[in-house]
Parts: sequence; C-alpha cells; structure tokens
Amino acid sequence: MSSTKKHPFHIVDPSPWPFVGSLGIFMMLSGVILYAREITPLLFWAGLALVLFTLLGWWRDVAKEAKTAEHTGAVRVGFRYGMALFIASEVMFFVAFFWAYFNAALDPNEAMGNVWPPKSIQTLNAWDLPYFNTLLLLLSGTTVTWAHDAISKGNIKEMMRMTALTVLLGVIFLAVQAYEYSHATFAFSGGIYPSTFYMATGFHGFHVFVGVCFLAVAWFRAKAGHFSKGDHFGFDAAAWYWHFVDVVWLFLFMAIYWWGS
Repeated sequence: MSSTKKHPFHIVDPSPWPFVGSLGIFMMLSGVILYAREITPLLFWAGLALVLFTLLGWWRDVAKEAKTAEHTGAVRVGFRYGMALFIASEVMFFVAFFWAYFNAALDPNEAMGNVWPPKSIQTLNAWDLPYFNTLLLLLSGTTVTWAHDAISKGNIKEMMRMTALTVLLGVIFLAVQAYEYSHATFAFSGGIYPSTFYMATGFHGFHVFVGVCFLAVAWFRAKAGHFSKGDHFGFDAAAWYWHFVDVVWLFLFMAIYWWGS
C-alpha cells in the first residue's frame, strides 16, 4: 500500500510541549497560592522557568515545520483562522475584566461610599504616564504596520528595523507601567477599584510582554531567512496580536484611567 499522503493537511508529530507547558502553568498557579499564603515563591518561579522553556522549544519546532512542505496552502488558511479565533478568545478574556469594572463603577454600593471611584482611592492622573504609554503604543502600532508593509514588498531589512523599533517601544511601555505601579497610592488588596484596576491593566501588561516576545521571535526568524515576500505568516500573526494589544489599551485608557478617574 502506498504511504503517500493524499490530503493537504498537516498531521502533527507527537510533541512533549503541551504536557510540559501545562505542567509549568499548573506549577505557576500552585506557586501563586503558596506565595499568597507566605509559604514560598519557589514553585512559581520554577513553573515560570518551565513555561519559558516550553515557549522556546515549541517555537523552535514550529519554525522548523514552517520550512517544510507540511505547511500547505490549506494549513496556512487554518493558521489564519486559528489566530483569529485565538484573538477573539482574548477579547472575551478582557470583556470579563471590563464587566467587573463597570459592574462596580456604574452602581457603587455603600461600602464604596456610594461613589466611584471610592472615596479612599486617589486615582492616577490619566494625562501623565498613562497618556505617555498610550502614545507609545499608538506609535508602536504605526511601526509594526510599517514593518508589515515592508515585508509584503520583500524588504526584509526594513521589516527588521521597524520590528526592532516596535519591540523597543513595547519594552519602554512595560518599564513605564512598572514605574507607575511602584508609585500608585493603592494596593491590590485595597478594595474593588484596585483589584479591577490591577487585574485589567496588569494582564494587559502581560499581553504586551507576550507580544514583545512574539515580535522578537519574528525578528530572529527574519534574520535567519525564514520569511519572504510571499511567505511570512509568522510575522503576520505577531502583527495581528500587537494590534489587538494596542486596541485593548485604548479601551483601558478611556474607561479606567480617563472616565474612571
């Protein structure tokens, strides 16, 4: 019997990464519980190290697969649908945080002093560091679009320059946000406002970190010659994700920093 594949789809080889990644995430979540109970933070850091190791190994395997005949036209279409659905799921993830925020903000109870933000909260000035971060992300959206236009024309060097600039802007954004957190007058456990504020903006910061890693991987792949004018979905996916991060931040800025203050 012939062993020739008679369909255009990619049959994935057995991989250890889903199991290893799940184990790392479980260790991180368990570590957060242990750290919250002031037992030890070591399990969290061990889990984080395992997750990062998983990302490196999985990305390496996917980059190798991308240069084989396995990634047919049908497979690439599936990648696009998959990335679109992933971003849609991320949108709903943030909808939950906005829902929690507006549920409290639009109907403040007696414990909050019947006012939003609660009387005990000194909010951050929206037109200070948050506004600066907004400008950074808007500029980064411009540079990543510039990079996408460049690679669509086959200009890999220009794409690499603009991608590197986007990564730099993302790193600056994270540094500014960390500085902002360190100077905030309210702690996470200070009530509903700090809880919703840190959960929404903190998870967005984590997504910026993921986006920075995503774009950095795309830069190294471009340097290694993995992309061409007609074959660069790895960068497309990173650019889509970065635009999603930009749009979410605009809603966070308007709803939490500006309207919420």
